[in-house]
Amino acid sequence: MSRTRVALVVFSAAALTLAGCSSSDPLAGGNNADGTIVVGSQAYYSNEIIAEIYAQALEADGHEVERQFNIGQRDAYMPLLEEGAISLFPEYTGNLLQFFDNETEARSPADVEAALVEALPESLVALDAAEASDQDSYTVTRAFADEGGLSSIADLARLSGSLTLGGPPELSERPYGPTGLADVYGVDVDFSATGDTTVEDLVAGTVDVANVFTADPRIQLENLVVLDDPEALFLASNVVPVASATLADEIAETINAVSAALSADDLVALNVQSTQEEMSTPDIAAQWLAANQLD
Repeated sequence: MSRTRVALVVFSAAALTLAGCSSSDPLAGGNNADGTIVVGSQAYYSNEIIAEIYAQALEADGHEVERQFNIGQRDAYMPLLEEGAISLFPEYTGNLLQFFDNETEARSPADVEAALVEALPESLVALDAAEASDQDSYTVTRAFADEGGLSSIADLARLSGSLTLGGPPELSERPYGPTGLADVYGVDVDFSATGDTTVEDLVAGTVDVANVFTADPRIQLENLVVLDDPEALFLASNVVPVASATLADEIAETINAVSAALSADDLVALNVQSTQEEMSTPDIAAQWLAANQLD
């Protein structure tokens, strides 16, 4: 099946799912016909926590909110966001920019944010980005780093023998995936689609290098080493709310206040509450909003 047909199948299935969850027309615009704001999230616990924070902040401001969480990855939800089936979504500046412009040369947070404004379709608006970031990294175990004298991605090029890179299946086609590693750093790797078990496979030694998000608390808990990226293979990727253009002005003050308060340390702490303390997503969001006087 071609990539185009796959995308159409994914879009159709997701659209039907969303339509079945709401009595209003999901493609009516930034809001449902009854004024409800639809907040979506990726199938990723950290992203869902941010989405729940957005949802509760909007509810505290008097809005009706519908949650459409755990949708999947960007290829699945972006058509829904562009068409207005989803009103608001927590995104990441660098990865989103590369989704629309995989040839971009922007790398710093400010440059990436400016380029993203230009790259987004007219139906979408990026609200204020947060300090918090959860960007891709190439990470190794402490033992592997010590054995090979590794501190940066560039150091991988001088290792003898084959290397196996673990990460989600889509990493194989990302600009910063195996092809990017070879082009930018001269590092050739075999790729293993480890998906949700990437960190576990890294710790077990099944893979040598892993694509791990920088706000993952297991980096600290497992004493992993995030390799420096001197050639900026990875773009800065701050948390950014992306909203339907028809809705952005209405919710900007509320959601921008969330972004202004969401720090890098906050995001790691929120992730710890989810993965280690096993708090529910609504409770995590409510506690954070109350601590920041946004409830």
